Amino acid sequence: MRIANLSGRLALIDRAGAVALDVERASDARFGPDPQGIYDDWTEFVGWAAGVDPSAGQPFRVEDLGPPAPAPRQVLAIGLNYSDHAAEAGLAEPTAVNVLFTKWPSCLTGPVSAVELPEGGRVDWEVELVVVIGRYTHRVPEDRAWSSVAGLTVGQDLSERILQTAGPAPQYSLGKSLPGFGPIGPWLVTPDEVEDRDDLEIGCLVNGEQVQKSRTSNLIFSVPSMIAQVSATLPLLPGDVLFTGTPGGVGVARTPPRRLAPGDELVSYVSGIGQLRQRFVAAIS
Repeated sequence: MRIANLSGRLALIDRAGAVALDVERASDARFGPDPQGIYDDWTEFVGWAAGVDPSAGQPFRVEDLGPPAPAPRQVLAIGLNYSDHAAEAGLAEPTAVNVLFTKWPSCLTGPVSAVELPEGGRVDWEVELVVVIGRYTHRVPEDRAWSSVAGLTVGQDLSERILQTAGPAPQYSLGKSLPGFGPIGPWLVTPDEVEDRDDLEIGCLVNGEQVQKSRTSNLIFSVPSMIAQVSATLPLLPGDVLFTGTPGGVGVARTPPRRLAPGDELVSYVSGIGQLRQRFVAAIS
């Protein structure tokens, strides 16, 4: 199953990604139009959707898609979760999920967007697999953690490196939460829809040049391991968004360092899910 936020309304998407079926209309108002609200009724919704053919929907424009979880109560992000990224940062691999920060929900956008670059900033790319939680999850064991996942989507943890490292202590959340710095989408794909939920190709390109490429099987902490470790302390709520970490290849680690500039186009993808497309513009004075 694929669900999407189409112009602010919950929709089912066919496997080809060509047509969308409005959920409120198709369910005779059994389920409302709010894309975020559906996660509180996730089990009931999945049961209903299993008997629905989304190919009866209508064509749509990808540009009209918003984030599939537009207003989560929590947006969490795992740092240093690929060995090559830890190495390029000059840091030891973590032995537990202890590099954890937030992105504020206000930074979330849909799959196609224009992102304003802050004046004097150094904005970097970080492609990530993103998990959306489908039920209240607290102290779940790793072998049951996949049952807490509503679905998977593509994310970009855009990062303003100067702000991120400013001050007496790093400002990770602030430097990663500027407007438009959290594109996710294009839709949410349930784990049963992908060929191997633990081994997906992930990457991104800047102006057509591949700058990151890996597989989610290279995660230091797998999706169920992350959920088990985080939920051991922090309850995860239906509709929460979890950025799972980025592979090596970020701009700040290059020689010389690279940053995104006005006019650049960033394409991010995860195999079996889809892609994002961001265009960068100069700061508006």
